[in-house]
Amino acid sequence: MAGLTTYTVTAAKQQIRTPPRPDVRYTRPISFLAVMCAFAITYQAGAMSDVSEAEAELFMSEFEKLVEGIDALGIFTHNTIIALPMFLPGAGLAWGFLSSWSTGFAFAAISTSMPELVEISPLSILFLSPFGLMEICAYSLAMSRSLLMVVTLVRRGSGSSSSTPFLSAHLRPALLEAGVVVALLLAGGYVEFFLLEQAQELFPADAPLPGT
Repeated sequence: MAGLTTYTVTAAKQQIRTPPRPDVRYTRPISFLAVMCAFAITYQAGAMSDVSEAEAELFMSEFEKLVEGIDALGIFTHNTIIALPMFLPGAGLAWGFLSSWSTGFAFAAISTSMPELVEISPLSILFLSPFGLMEICAYSLAMSRSLLMVVTLVRRGSGSSSSTPFLSAHLRPALLEAGVVVALLLAGGYVEFFLLEQAQELFPADAPLPGT
């Protein structure tokens, strides 16, 4: 009886000392959606940049060299190199938002060189094209894992986190999510390349369409 009483008191003290952890079932999707919204806002901000004719011409010249002869595997490789560093705690978030702004700026530069694109909403490329949707899901998955790792580190620093080792809490989920990211980008690369080929067959005289 004394043992049971001691156990009860100890458990009660432990419960008071350790605050309840947020439910992962809700934390993970919320962080994913929050990062996706932030990514889209940053992309839109980049797409609203004022780009001069000279800047647009310089960008298009470099861009055409970059995508010349690119295929589905090349698109996949390029996007994967961008995506995987987004898993880094903290730094991955900064890299992801920089990438989203740069992609939006690229859209602005292309729109300056191709006025017919002005009528197209930048966000429609992300959310209404199949490859755009796969890519933003992949990037948001990686960046939200980066965010969760930062939150865990901050809580450990304040002494309010659990005793679960950091690697145990995040390494396995991060590896699984990296596999999902790679799969999404691989599928997105082939879909994007297929659509680019179809567009170039329909409009062969037009300037090359974005390959990334």
